[in-house]
Amino acid sequence: MTSPVSAAVVGPDGVGRCPWGAGDGLLADYHDTEWGRELRGRDALYERISLEAFQSGLSWLVVLRKRPAFRAAFADFDPEAVARFGDDDVERLLADAGIVRNRAKIEATIANARAVLGLAERGEDLDTLLWSFAPPAREAPPVGFEDVPATTPESTAMAKALRARGFRFVGPTTCYAMMQATGMVDDHVAGCFRAVTPSGAPAAGRAGA
Repeated sequence: MTSPVSAAVVGPDGVGRCPWGAGDGLLADYHDTEWGRELRGRDALYERISLEAFQSGLSWLVVLRKRPAFRAAFADFDPEAVARFGDDDVERLLADAGIVRNRAKIEATIANARAVLGLAERGEDLDTLLWSFAPPAREAPPVGFEDVPATTPESTAMAKALRARGFRFVGPTTCYAMMQATGMVDDHVAGCFRAVTPSGAPAAGRAGA
């Protein structure tokens, strides 16, 4: 998703958050409970690759609102099931108003399911492959937009590796957004209750978060 654009914002509840997650509703809940937390597992990571690809050129909030429909349309992002999708499924998905109806992205999601299964032929798995590109942890949280890149050498290398294995819609920017979302990097800005302090401990903030 789009990177934070300024220093943390303190909400009505007195808790500091990244600006994009400082409002109410889905984005705030996503910020507080998902973004930047470590995510593991083949199917979960395949879902993240798929949703980040669908988000390309759109607001993340659009995709977040449609996530239940995406999960229903793509068999809960089970790669075995999606890999079996054919032309009839593509047409079905293009007619599904609940998701983003983009043929190239739909076909990429199906191709990526097949690529996920193809990793086994290389003696690889998606979880290990993706996490192999995680950089060392930051020593301090980013202050604002100028400290949060759109791409990194690691996301560029990840994109190259995925493309070599048959994945589509996995450019360096999309890969970095996925790295942010899945906790491979922590880009919660300074002052956000989810940011990690220089000592390595989470900043004080919302109880139970």
